[in-house]
Amino acid sequence: VQLVESGGALVQPGGSLRLSCVASGFPFLRYIIRWYRQAPGKEREFVGISASANTGSITTYADSVKGRFTISRDNAKNTVYLQMNSLKPEDTAMYYCYVLINSNDYWGQGTQVTVSS
Repeated sequence: VQLVESGGALVQPGGSLRLSCVASGFPFLRYIIRWYRQAPGKEREFVGISASANTGSITTYADSVKGRFTISRDNAKNTVYLQMNSLKPEDTAMYYCYVLINSNDYWGQGTQVTVSS
């Protein structure tokens, strides 16, 4: 199982970024992929869940990002995206994708998002 995030960058407040999480090593359609983030000195925080008709799940978001972030998935590319708009300095964090398979936790290496002027 492998999850590889990319797309993090330094962006000004109010800007946008799109993160990608490419998955491999498991049947992508059967599993929910989640996004989390962790800011320096803080605990890892849930961001959202990608929807998939095959999993019966729906896309959900943390209140802190609702209305600004959008999660989508391209099943043909085994990829989940996190579109982030109207970014704020408090969105600065390492962003991770995560999947739970047979009671095992799998995390990507993370991608850094810094929101600063």
